[in-house]
Amino acid sequence: MEKNGQLPDKESGYDHPHGNGQPDAENPVRLLHLQVKPPKVWAAGVPAVIASFKDLLEERAVFRGVFALAKMNQFTGFDCPSCAWPDPDDDRSSVAEYCENGAKALAEEATAKKLTADFFSKNPVVALSALSDYQIGKLGRLAQPLFLPKNGTHYEPISWEQAFEKIAAHFHGLSSPHEAAFYTSGRTSNEASFLYQLFAKELGTNNMPDCSNMCHETSGAALRSTIGIGKGTVTLEDFYQAEVIVVIGQNPGTNAPRMMSALAKGKKNGAKIIAVNPLPEAGLMAFRNPQEISGVLGKGDKLADIYLPVKINGDMAFLKAIELLLMEFEKTSPGEVFDHKFINEKTVFYEEFLAQFGKYTLENLAFEAGLSPMAIYEVAQMIAFKKRIIFCWGMGLTQQPNGVDMIREMVNILLLKGSIGIPGGGVCPVRGHSNVQGNRTMLIDEKPTEDQLDRLEKYYGFKVPRKHGYDVVNTIKAIAAGKVKVLFCMGGNFLSATPDTGYTAKALRQLNLLVCVSTKLNRGHLVHGKEAIILPTYGRSDIDVVNGEAQMVSTENSMGVVQHSKGVLKPVSDDLISEVQIVCRMAMATFGPGSTVGWQRYHDSYDAVRADIEQCVPGFDQYNRRVREKGGFYLPNAARDAQLFVEKYDYRALFTVTPLPDNMLDSDEYLMATTRTHDQFNTTIYGQDDRYRGVFNERRVIFMNQKDMDSAGFKPGDKVDLFNYDDGIERVAPLFIIVAYPIPERNTVTYFPETNVLVSVNNVVKESNMPASKYVKIKVKRHDPKRLNT
Repeated sequence: MEKNGQLPDKESGYDHPHGNGQPDAENPVRLLHLQVKPPKVWAAGVPAVIASFKDLLEERAVFRGVFALAKMNQFTGFDCPSCAWPDPDDDRSSVAEYCENGAKALAEEATAKKLTADFFSKNPVVALSALSDYQIGKLGRLAQPLFLPKNGTHYEPISWEQAFEKIAAHFHGLSSPHEAAFYTSGRTSNEASFLYQLFAKELGTNNMPDCSNMCHETSGAALRSTIGIGKGTVTLEDFYQAEVIVVIGQNPGTNAPRMMSALAKGKKNGAKIIAVNPLPEAGLMAFRNPQEISGVLGKGDKLADIYLPVKINGDMAFLKAIELLLMEFEKTSPGEVFDHKFINEKTVFYEEFLAQFGKYTLENLAFEAGLSPMAIYEVAQMIAFKKRIIFCWGMGLTQQPNGVDMIREMVNILLLKGSIGIPGGGVCPVRGHSNVQGNRTMLIDEKPTEDQLDRLEKYYGFKVPRKHGYDVVNTIKAIAAGKVKVLFCMGGNFLSATPDTGYTAKALRQLNLLVCVSTKLNRGHLVHGKEAIILPTYGRSDIDVVNGEAQMVSTENSMGVVQHSKGVLKPVSDDLISEVQIVCRMAMATFGPGSTVGWQRYHDSYDAVRADIEQCVPGFDQYNRRVREKGGFYLPNAARDAQLFVEKYDYRALFTVTPLPDNMLDSDEYLMATTRTHDQFNTTIYGQDDRYRGVFNERRVIFMNQKDMDSAGFKPGDKVDLFNYDDGIERVAPLFIIVAYPIPERNTVTYFPETNVLVSVNNVVKESNMPASKYVKIKVKRHDPKRLNT
């Protein structure tokens, strides 16, 4: 990739597609050499082990990486920087308590490659933007603070002191604190997250967009309104005790591979597993555990007892069909299907819920779901006479326009069965980044409650802002309208993660200042404001020494366990500081000695941060002691622990009446959902393959049903351009290759971030305001090379 700090000529970017002198906002439009093979029917196994160590070789980090992997997710080690799936409370593998994607994330963090000022002096921003996202990610760790001046073409070195002075000057120059916004990635620790939101509030704003606004805000909105808590209600042990596990709109083989171990254990204990997804995913079909002989030599464990290829947004019709059948079973077996004691004592609006079903028929609902009535009947039979039922879901539901309602519908089924707050039963939103749930617990929220604000104001003695702030979508719109002038990003890749890439990029270029706290370079650094600053920080695996003492941080996993994390690797550069210290030093530069917050105290001791979190956030009593205990501690969860639900309704749960969506399409339209490849985590691209789906050496593909291809006159391998016309605007993603795949008719799937350009900033989920990236109406046209130059 790099020779003496200079990019190869063919990748220099001076002939890049747009030719307009502006950095590319999207992954450059280039095709590689697509190879298509039959999709896998099982996940993990020996290939996953080989892929894990291949990345360590590529990153020149074999010894560092192997040493760190042995400590990742261990009781005395550090938390995986990848997904938020929980570690076992007691028995953890000493061989490999991590998955393939966790190993890949660690490899990129442990890399020996690093980027210094010399590299940036030789490579202008516009040249870097001509690299693919994959190539940018492979350049190495950021090694020192960088500054891009107004009208500058290259990032330049800057001292930490100068960086904080410039940032503070921009904050002081705002006419209102609401002209600043503070984005948070899910990788940020509890300690850094708490201080980050505290800084924003001392500045005077609740503009705190975060990655929850793009992945599981929908889950929180649905669960808070129905069961009183915006989190899941199960633990790993519940998976081992469940009788039925429904996995809907989620692909565990790629997005949470360690979940397959829990599913396999539940299956061995007798659980039935129901998989509901437009695409047949290898991780839902079978699992080969590389730690067991059967996973190496045998066929592995079959997971799904039944797979239902539901249409995009057909999930609501499927769920209502299940409920309709459960009502029929209850009529023939009174008291054996519904838990009337639970319904009468613990819920409200049951009669209103029942009243809606007079207008539905099984045949109509099955048609809307794209499934056969017999398949739905089989699922209903599996559920009808069982009690211990878990519903799991991912962004296949949360990024639908009616995602909040669909999660409420799953809750309805569990309420009928009395299956929330019991061993082996409950709700399980499978969250993405490793501390995305902890961020919200630490008050990273654009809409904090009055109780939360009252506690902070009383403890710290300054007047906290009460006005709700901007979420991600509204932050983009506010930047475009000139209402936000400074965007501070604590991790992540804001540009590539957000929708409507062209609109978002144009907005970001209007900022006075973009600040990114990062471990590695990404495209979000290359589409910038009038000025830009990159602050390099430690990764989760790095040793963080303060005043001669190695510090630890803490995280919260998907099931509400708070545990400590302590890095084990010598940092790649001596010019890095932690996220905690970045916030503290920024605060001291901005507020000076007049602040009522002990920023220097926090800077010098993370125990001090935790001691004050204990005073401000319920559930963290004796935080410093309990977080050091083996496995950490569970946060209170009233729905799980005591079947106490929504306070407003005497702690009862709510049945909800939800509408059936209208998914009508024009004759030449398709529904598109975006997804990850198996060589990808969020916007980080580890490789160019999607091994489980049989796609190699290419990302610019569109999966289509063969019947749709025949009707439109397409064939596999054809080159096409994709269009969206929401808001009366033509959005185009040019040059994709058609891949035939078993997907419902009139449905298509593509990879993000390549097709984020097609997702209108106004195509959002009702109530949660998340981008509805799993429900995009598109048209598919034969590729026209002229479109590459427009």
